[in-house]
Amino acid sequence: MLAMRNVAREKLEQGGLSLGVGIRFVKGVEIAKAMKSAGFDWLFLDLEHGTMSIEAASQISQAALDTGIAPIARVPKGEFSIATRLLDNGALGIVVPHIDTAEEATAIVEKLRYPPQGHRGLMSSLPQYDFRAVNVAEMMAALNGANLIIVMLESPRAIENAGAIAAVPGIDVLLMGTNDLCVELGIHGQLGHAKVVQAYERMITACREHGKWPGMGGVYDEQLMRRYIDMGSRFILGGGDLGFLMGGAEKRTAFLRDLERPR
Repeated sequence: MLAMRNVAREKLEQGGLSLGVGIRFVKGVEIAKAMKSAGFDWLFLDLEHGTMSIEAASQISQAALDTGIAPIARVPKGEFSIATRLLDNGALGIVVPHIDTAEEATAIVEKLRYPPQGHRGLMSSLPQYDFRAVNVAEMMAALNGANLIIVMLESPRAIENAGAIAAVPGIDVLLMGTNDLCVELGIHGQLGHAKVVQAYERMITACREHGKWPGMGGVYDEQLMRRYIDMGSRFILGGGDLGFLMGGAEKRTAFLRDLERPR
């Protein structure tokens, strides 16, 4: 039987933390190896808010496959043609934002999984198998098993429906979009607010009841990260390329400006 490794999924199946890094500004394939060396398990290739193209995401995805870090792409809601093209060209998972209902989650599975789970169209000679011709039935089964299908919960309605969304077969991860949830709740930027804590509790409980993995996005304060991870979050967006670049650069310039002062 054909096999396909997805390190991000393996970490979840082992009960550990699956650590991702947002890639929005860096377009070069080198980012895959750099983030693997930094200790991340998956790349969050952002085609929703950034300017990344399908071509750039595909090239980074194929570099990631060879590097051993899982390429996972976020696409705008409803853009299934972008999602399937990315899956055909190296991605090992898709994140769909702003999902509010089980019906929306079901439609995602139908579009992004091969039969019998869904109705995704077939393209042979995929980069996931080094463009070799392989047994089609085995390939579809292997990719259905390896790919991660992730939905983002970002509204009070989504939280209310967390149980029904988690119950949808073929959905793997419920990822909290914490910042957008705060905006929808009218508590802008208050990522540790009691309403947010309650939302995490409800999502994590739904995931446990239905055998899915809960995820955390948009939370980078280390105390809050610890809190939501201790509660049960496992699919963790740990930061982003620009944030890491700016953080390191600002730390260095602060050090050098301090040396500039008269002693």
